[in-house]
Amino acid sequence: MKRDMELVRGILFAIERCEHGHAPQQLNIEGYSAEQIGYHVFLMSEAGLIHAVDATCLGDETPSAIPIRMTWAGHDFLDACRDEGQWQRAMNVIGEQVKSAPFDVIKAVLAKLIELQVYKVIT
Repeated sequence: MKRDMELVRGILFAIERCEHGHAPQQLNIEGYSAEQIGYHVFLMSEAGLIHAVDATCLGDETPSAIPIRMTWAGHDFLDACRDEGQWQRAMNVIGEQVKSAPFDVIKAVLAKLIELQVYKVIT
């Protein structure tokens, strides 16, 4: 299964919507299966974006996890990709120029776009 950054972003938005900071009991993201969501929660936990509990059972075809809450790094990433225009701009740059990019590069591109916006405001 390929990593889907749109799904990662959707999961972070879903967790953020919970007013008490805990992830929802059931994560439903339109257009994605429970298997895709569980796998991405697993990956996001490995990346430090969320805290999650490994729910993979012996015999499962795909690793899976249950989200608990977002981390500081998860909030930072969500803040960087919150604006739809900035997100699309970053994804277009990455998709058209290099076809794929590691997570750290995606974060760096988003941070640079924000930095450029701030620079325009202060000058």
